Amino acid sequence: MNSYTTQMDAARKGIVTPQIERVAQKEQMPVEQLIKLVAEGKAAIPANKHHKCLEPEGIGSMLRTKINVNLGVSRDCKDYKIEMEKVMSAVKLGAEAIMDLSSHGNTQPFRQKLTHECTAMIGTVPVYDSVIHYQRDLATLTAKDFVDVVRLHAEDGVDFVTLHCGITRKTIEQIRRHKRKMNIVSRGGSLVFAWMSMTGEENPFYEYYDEILEICEAHNITISLGDACRPGCLADATDVCQIEELVRLGELTKRAWDHNVQVMVEGPGHVPLDQVAANMEVQKSICMGAPFYVLGPLVTDIAPGYDHITAAIGGAVAAMNGAAFLCYVTPAEHLALPNVEDVKQGIIASKIAAHAADIAKGIPGARDRDDKMAEARRTLDWDAQFACALDPDTAKAIRAARLPEDDHSDTCSMCGKFCAVRSMNKALAGEYIDIL
Repeated sequence: MNSYTTQMDAARKGIVTPQIERVAQKEQMPVEQLIKLVAEGKAAIPANKHHKCLEPEGIGSMLRTKINVNLGVSRDCKDYKIEMEKVMSAVKLGAEAIMDLSSHGNTQPFRQKLTHECTAMIGTVPVYDSVIHYQRDLATLTAKDFVDVVRLHAEDGVDFVTLHCGITRKTIEQIRRHKRKMNIVSRGGSLVFAWMSMTGEENPFYEYYDEILEICEAHNITISLGDACRPGCLADATDVCQIEELVRLGELTKRAWDHNVQVMVEGPGHVPLDQVAANMEVQKSICMGAPFYVLGPLVTDIAPGYDHITAAIGGAVAAMNGAAFLCYVTPAEHLALPNVEDVKQGIIASKIAAHAADIAKGIPGARDRDDKMAEARRTLDWDAQFACALDPDTAKAIRAARLPEDDHSDTCSMCGKFCAVRSMNKALAGEYIDIL
């Protein structure tokens, strides 16, 4: 029997795991090509050995762009049933990953429910759970406490963990000296910063990184290297704090690969549109092509209530230029915990961005659905159009609510018999074109 610890270890040994074989099928890619990408760290297949119901996915710039959905309960919204409804809705809409960001209550049963019932990749941020798990104030926790929570999440079956390893004692002085407009907006990053400030100790995720790597290797977990210093506004984009942390994340990426641990690197944040492509190029260079996981990026700061749109604009440009994994943003971003409808809107916006980027990158089969839609529109086949749609239910509902008064079998209420497609079809068929 072939022996391996992680997907990277298997790929380096030339072993075709069931996960590698399945991902290669989905990506329409030769297994040999995918194995090479995984072995080099340019593609990751997060797949904890305890997550038995997982439908594996590959994350890498040469693969289809994947999207992640953040969910989880908070002190003000603590209904796990509603969160599970969001999870199932997200998977149905095509989300490839779910991140449980719960910050209240008994988090472990919900986390275990996800890894036992959800087919999507499951991610967590262990530093969030540390205070909740121990039910103690942040300053009273020890480095060992944080590492033990990483181990707990590994044993519970999560496929990837976000760890803010790149923020160090040096970062404290940088933040104070450079006077950012928004300081640190990463929730996990701010908790690590606060712990270091109160205790005077080094970041435990950085100091005990080798021990954490051993945990990840033992359970086949992918590390998502969190960007504690991601910009939270346009004014802070691509500044010294962000780039200095990225350099450290590049070093940590190499150390993880030496342990056969797969890595994703997290990126910004709020970035002006003209800087998005450059951010992707810098990351690819510093982090040696490791998959890039971006929040948005949001290309303007002034659209609360519509940030799923600002993020989709940035996400499409980012993915076209090398980002592999888009973290969705909902209309509730900066305002509230998203409800079920917010989750849907965020997913659809991110799926549009990801799909548009895949077409631009020339991913095999990416445009097939668009070509089918074009054919369905040319023939005015409404059922076929709905079948091609990212959100068929919404498309059907809009049409059904606004049908034209006369002969609505072919046209819509926008153009009626002025419909260009109808007129061209009749003209090319030599038919009389009735307008009035």
